Parts: sequence; C-alpha cells; structure tokens
Amino acid sequence: MAALKGFHQNFLMPKNRKLLRIITYCGIHEYLRMPFAIKNAPSHYQRMINTIFPTELSEGWLNIYIDDIIISSDSCSFHLERLATVLDKATGVNMKISLKKCNFGFEELKALGHIVSGSSLGIDKNKVAAVLLNPIPQNKKEMMSLIGFASYYRQHLKDFEIMDKSLYKICDQQAVFEMTQERIKAHEKIRRSLTEAPLLLIPDWNIPFKLYIDACGYGLGAALHKVQIIDDKPTEGPVC
Repeated sequence: MAALKGFHQNFLMPKNRKLLRIITYCGIHEYLRMPFAIKNAPSHYQRMINTIFPTELSEGWLNIYIDDIIISSDSCSFHLERLATVLDKATGVNMKISLKKCNFGFEELKALGHIVSGSSLGIDKNKVAAVLLNPIPQNKKEMMSLIGFASYYRQHLKDFEIMDKSLYKICDQQAVFEMTQERIKAHEKIRRSLTEAPLLLIPDWNIPFKLYIDACGYGLGAALHKVQIIDDKPTEGPVC
C-alpha cells in the first residue's frame, strides 16, 4: 500500500509556515501542510509513521519506508486480520491511502529495487537494465554513481569488495582518473555480477546451514548458504 500524497498529510506548525513561504506577484503564500522537496520531510514523515504503528513494526510483519507500506503474512486469514489492523489505525489518525498504488494478496512484489517473495529476495532486473545501458564511466562522479548503485546490492554480489577495490581508488580526490585494463575488467565484472546475481533465500531455521569462507591478500569474506526446496527442486543458495 502507499499513502496518498504522504507528506501533505502532515500539518505544519504555525511557527514553521513562514519558513516555507512562496512570494509571487499575487502575494505571499504559506503552506499549511508539509510540502514535498524540503530536506527533512522524509525523516519527519518516517518518524510520524513509526509512531502510528510501533507494535506492528516491532513484531516484524509490517515494514514501512516513507509512504510505502508492506504487510507480510503466512496465510490468507492472518493477512486479512493484519490488513484490517493497519487500516483501522490509519483511519484512526485520518491517514489517507492511495487505492491506485495498492496491491493485495500477492505472493511476490517489487520493493525498493528488489523482488520480494515468501522464499527469496532478488534484484529488480529493470533497475539493473537501466544502469547497464550506461557506457564506461568517464569521470569520478560517474564512477561513484556506479559504485554506489552496485553497493546497494552488495549482499547479492560475490567478491564485491575485491571488484570494488580498484575502482574506488581512482575516486580519491588526489587520484588521477584513468580507466586501465584492470579497472575496465573490474567494471565489466560488476556489471556481469549484477545481471547474474543469485536469489537470497529466506532463512529456514529447521534446515542445516552451510558456511563458506575465503580470504586473500587484500580481502576476506563469508557466506551462509542453505539447501531449500523451490518449485519441487532442491536449490542451494545464499541466505539473506
């Protein structure tokens, strides 16, 4: 679910309205509700949401990022109960929900650049496709943008720290930006890893885990794996 024009559902205190005045030839106008595009609007809105649903958030079945609301359940009956709980609380504080942005009863959904289901967490390939269309970075800003994007999905990328090491060096303020063959290979490896990134499996505490560890002269890492039945087939993969 998603709130309807979420930021506008916050009233501004009278003392703060003058700070957001708009001066036009028609006169001076003041916002009565919190507008979009001010720096602290997201954090303020997130705090407000967290105070409305503290119990539900602490129990783990409700997740909220700004105005995106995700309810998870093990069964249809539980889901309806939890949905009713959230809607009752939202109604109690006069919170409006956008029906156009609501999806109910799905086994899989897109959230914050990921594909989330009851058994796994994957990368939204549409997000990756847009980045893969970009050419090799030509300056530090473009390189930092790529590294930042890949870092968001680092839990899906094997040996990310090693791949990232040579590219991050040329983003230093004192470094000269130069795409050597080593860095071009690292760049291509990151792009390829994003397209081939495995699904991260949801932990099942009744199934044994496998721990893989590795290290070299400039990096070390570990990954927790398990074998899980997906689509009637045993599948081994990393755990999220």
